[in-house]
Amino acid sequence: MTSKRKGNVSTETFDDFLADQGILEACEDHAIKELVAEQLAEAMEKQGLTKMEMAARMRTSRRQLDRLFDPAVPSVTLDTLRRAAHAVGRSLRIELV
Repeated sequence: MTSKRKGNVSTETFDDFLADQGILEACEDHAIKELVAEQLAEAMEKQGLTKMEMAARMRTSRRQLDRLFDPAVPSVTLDTLRRAAHAVGRSLRIELV
């Protein structure tokens, strides 16, 4: 692991540590998915939507919706995210930074 030091104080960030461990991208993906799932859950709660109603609006199964909310399932398509956003009256915005 590469350690950046300034005097006796390490200047290594947590992102540096995760990158050194080879898991930065996986951690970022997991965090993004959790944030999107949290936003969707909040929108559903605000509208009083059950998962069954949300799945019907998305024209998918409850099982597929559960995968969207499960942070252990890393792959979610843009189409699924777009349909979920639309189902709660939101739009999906993706940007490169």
